[in-house]
Amino acid sequence: MFSFRTTRLEDQLDKALTDGKVGCFCTQNSWDTEKGRYMPDIFRERGNLEVVFSPGDSELSCETMRIEADAGRLRGLNAVVVEIQDVGARYFGYTKDVFRLMRTLSEMDEAPALYIVDHINPAGRVVEGTMPASGAGDGTPKIAHRHGLTLGELANLYYCETGAKFPLHVISAQATDSNRQLLPWTIAPAPDITGLFTCEMYSGGCLWNGTSITPGTGTARPYEYFGAPFIRHDTGSIPPSAPQVMMRPCTFTPAFGKYAGEVCRGYQIILEPGAEYHSLMHTLQMMRFFKDRYSAFELAPDFSGMLADDVLLSYIEGETEWETAREHIKVEEQKWIRKAKKFLLYESQPYRIK
Repeated sequence: MFSFRTTRLEDQLDKALTDGKVGCFCTQNSWDTEKGRYMPDIFRERGNLEVVFSPGDSELSCETMRIEADAGRLRGLNAVVVEIQDVGARYFGYTKDVFRLMRTLSEMDEAPALYIVDHINPAGRVVEGTMPASGAGDGTPKIAHRHGLTLGELANLYYCETGAKFPLHVISAQATDSNRQLLPWTIAPAPDITGLFTCEMYSGGCLWNGTSITPGTGTARPYEYFGAPFIRHDTGSIPPSAPQVMMRPCTFTPAFGKYAGEVCRGYQIILEPGAEYHSLMHTLQMMRFFKDRYSAFELAPDFSGMLADDVLLSYIEGETEWETAREHIKVEEQKWIRKAKKFLLYESQPYRIK
């Protein structure tokens, strides 16, 4: 059973929420601006909050990148309420945790009902890239690199594709004052998703995590900055740019993560006002550039699983030309948009950058 609801979570009259045992699966983005409280406080005040599933450290700690919810802790609950801020790309850890939660519920004999408190997608309706093909692990959702959907729409898609039997209810992003008063990046969704432009750069920039170049994690501007100690700022070594994008040579020293404490030379990606940025395409071109020029540029063993596309991997490896890779992306984006439209809950439509 699936339902899409246009009234606030606290106004829902389901017995599972009013009288049942409730588990809350949430991050700092579950803040209610009108009431000045977090989502679990609704059930804490009612006296039926049983458990809170949340990251295990402070909200901007580099350790807070997973939410665990095993069957043992879910058993006996009547409802699980999810409220996180998705960031628009399939790599995002907390959204993958929601998919894992849904898989666990599907495997339970008596699963609680699942409620998703939806939020606006900070990366908008733009679509980039391809659905996973060969090499993708079980934890890789079958969605495009930048999917253009909200968490509620993703849950709707996943629910239908897996044939799940537990009840799923999505609370509209338009039902809460928080989505009208706060921009979706106002509260950082994760330690490495810190600001206005991060989500526009994450769909391609996250792939640097699978290489010997850091995407600036451990700095104040992850995914806007990228670099490594082996990169040089010589004449002719500036990587390819993209329409309405400037590349500024820079240096930075990560406080944690890859190359922590080491000076890295690299670039800042600067978007011109109003630019529509295809982060995945640009990142692929830059990876090909660095592979051709630096022997120290390497792909990690799990990189192919992150990218999950043999055509795009062959382009990075120098075995396929850019026109072939670009046409492949175009065709796959069109396929994903046709698929995604079946699961939309709002009027605006996903689209690709022409």
